[in-house]
Formats: sequence, structure tokens, C-alpha cells
Amino acid sequence: MKEIGIFYGSTMGETEEAAEMIADVIGKDKAEVYNVGSVTVDEVEKYDKLIFGSSTWGLGELQDDWDTFIEKLKTLDLSNKKVALFGLGDQAMYSDTFVDAMGIIYDVVKEKGAEVIGGVLADDYDFNHSEALINDAFVGLPLDNNNQGDLTEERIRNWVDDLLKAF
Repeated sequence: MKEIGIFYGSTMGETEEAAEMIADVIGKDKAEVYNVGSVTVDEVEKYDKLIFGSSTWGLGELQDDWDTFIEKLKTLDLSNKKVALFGLGDQAMYSDTFVDAMGIIYDVVKEKGAEVIGGVLADDYDFNHSEALINDAFVGLPLDNNNQGDLTEERIRNWVDDLLKAF
């Protein structure tokens, strides 16, 4: 069995693409990618190392598939698991809710006992507010393909390098 489970929800395909890029950097022999719209929480329970990703929709809401899956996630004990998060958002158009979905998932996995790793400093982002921000750092990796798409690949590579050390 592969050692890292990557779970994403994607409506337009960008979060799926990011999840696949993360898996490529980790190595396809070590990571398995799942769409939360078509899996059960049994898949989550198989892994001690997890990566969850979601885009933010509307005014700070979860992606549709995550809306359902998060309720299932709340039934799990994540106390022996390490969890990393990534989120997609638009820091210019949705500056007041930038990557809020990542913050929503963070709250649930922390409440369920997970050790969250992979925080990213907010220095290179320009936004007003985010539910995914704690003490000047995001709880995971924010990606903004609308305004900083040229940085996505490098951000993923750097983040995964840090994650693999923390995992």
C-alpha cells in the first residue's frame, strides 16, 4: 500500500490538477490520489499520512463534494494521523475569504485530533482575510492560479519538500 493518501474535491479541475502535481512530486509509488466525491472514509482510515485539498467557493464555502465529505470526516478519530492541507482561491477577487475552505477543513481535522503539518507563511500573498490564517501563517499551502499561477509549481515543490521531512 502507498503511504500517503491525497484527497481532493474539484469542480473545475484545478484542485484535481494540484493534487496530481503534489502526487507527482511525492512520487506515484508513495502517494495515492482520491476524489472525495467518489470515496468513503474507509479510504482515509487506511493512511497515517494524509493531504486534503479544496478550492473555496462563493463567500468562503467548501467545494461541493467536500460539503458532503466533511460530515463523514467528522465521524473519524484522526489522533494518530498527520494531515497536510492545500487550498485554491482567488486572493484578488475574493480577498476577504481567501482559501477559507482550507480553514474549515483545518478546524475539523484539529478537532478530530490530527497533527496538522505544512503551514506556509502569508508573506507572498495579498489578501484581506482568511479563515486559514493563524499567526501570520496559513494552515497549509494556498494556491492562486488566477493571480499567481506562475508560482504554483514552485510552491508545490517547496511545500512537498518540507512535508516529506515532517511526515
